[in-house]
Amino acid sequence: MSVQSPITLLVCALGGEGGGVLAEWLVEVATRAGYPVQSTSIPGVAQRTGATTYYLEFFAQPTSTLGGRRPVFGLVPVAGGLDALVCSELLEAARQVTLGLADAQRTQVITSSARTLTTAERMVLGDGRVDAAQLLALIGAHSRELQVLDFNAMAREAGTVMSAVLFGAIAASGLLPYERAHYEAVIAASGRGADASRRGFDAAFAGVAAARARGRQVGSYVEHVVGAAAPAPAAAPAVPPALPADVAAAYPPSAHAMIALGLARVREYQGDAYAALYLQRLARVRDAERAADPQAAQSFATLREAARWLALWMCFDDIVRVAGLKLAGTRLARVRREVAAGAHDVVKVYDYFKPGVPEFAGLLPAAWGQALLRWDARRRARGLEPWALPLHLPTHTVFGMVMLKLLSSLRWLRRRGQRWADEQALIERWLDAAVRGCALDWRLGHEIVLCGRLIKGYGGTQQRGRDNLVHIIDQLAEKTPFASTATRADAVAQARRAALADEGGKALGLALAQHGAAPLPVREVPIRFVRKANKPTA
Repeated sequence: MSVQSPITLLVCALGGEGGGVLAEWLVEVATRAGYPVQSTSIPGVAQRTGATTYYLEFFAQPTSTLGGRRPVFGLVPVAGGLDALVCSELLEAARQVTLGLADAQRTQVITSSARTLTTAERMVLGDGRVDAAQLLALIGAHSRELQVLDFNAMAREAGTVMSAVLFGAIAASGLLPYERAHYEAVIAASGRGADASRRGFDAAFAGVAAARARGRQVGSYVEHVVGAAAPAPAAAPAVPPALPADVAAAYPPSAHAMIALGLARVREYQGDAYAALYLQRLARVRDAERAADPQAAQSFATLREAARWLALWMCFDDIVRVAGLKLAGTRLARVRREVAAGAHDVVKVYDYFKPGVPEFAGLLPAAWGQALLRWDARRRARGLEPWALPLHLPTHTVFGMVMLKLLSSLRWLRRRGQRWADEQALIERWLDAAVRGCALDWRLGHEIVLCGRLIKGYGGTQQRGRDNLVHIIDQLAEKTPFASTATRADAVAQARRAALADEGGKALGLALAQHGAAPLPVREVPIRFVRKANKPTA
């Protein structure tokens, strides 16, 4: 790079990470050091569909040596013209690379290994996450030098926001001709939160400096934080709770970890009796798999999957569970950490609920619940909106906490409710089909168990998943004739993948038609006509 060319830097940050503050700090550092600088930004959009980008150009010579001349800076990055790309999220770094901004011979890339899932990733019914290994390979192929660290973890440990951590990473990158003291002076002058910002700055500075000392570094999720980077050691991975001795003896070791997690989840959800029911249901799957695979050639894969999806289904979301999650002690700590609140700062939290008829009907006895659902269906058939009760609870107050505590204490009401009866009946329907499938062929039973993955989300999403699962079992696992059980298992697997790939049901409809199964029943959806407000005339 010629001294006549500016040093180009693109910073990508998500909402709430302080990207604007970071850009201001970098400009102030250059100004304090006596170098010309220019900064421009392009706002991103909400709901994790993009990021805000900050483009900065730094002249490599001090202003005092220019003899009154002023450099000409660009306003936007040029493809292949970046000297450095700094991102707070892995997919954002890959996104900028796909735009052609990075160059394998020129660009230094510094990015966090942390992921914040995009809206598109969350919308997929199955696992919509982009593979991190592919992202790292793409970024590494288009960068001169690459450092990948978990800046998110550094920010949490330091009790600060992402901007301070990225500030330290840029300072340690060797990109800019400024002293560390210039950066530290800017932090010291930032006022409130300066101590936490300094901790985050120091952690990232040490991490990037150590990575550069070792040469070109391509990180991964296995190596979250370089050992010398964090002021405190990274948290150890979660260890599943130990199974009681009698339970461990009754189940194969290969399934212990998953059963332990599921058992703890179910017990926390509804108590010991519900946990005992969970083990009784798993015992049926265990016995069926042992009969289908007596040599355990498949290492009890069906039992492990049943332990996973059964626990998730048995702990279905309702207003009682939501209230309990809102009351969790770790939640307030997380909120304070996310807003970077100090020890003496007051944080006010407002929770918004809008339970509708299905939520209230689910806690009522079956006859009452069905009557309430029919009433709401008649309202919607007349073109009215579904009934709902908006709630605005100030969780930081005694009143808000008491209301949440009251809702979370209604666990005893679950077993008497219409929703409970419906969910338990469908769970038994699914497990019965899996056990019968195992009796015919191990793989058929395994594929039916995997259909438990279709039950996810809430509201309309969960109802569609339930309908799809029941239809796949009724038609492909039982009624439709096939030449062999292997062909039947293939059809169930294909239908499950189709249902996860397309929320609208078109892919599943094609899969059903391909195997000669009955199509999905069409649900009635009332049409609502909304009167358009008259526009005022001049």
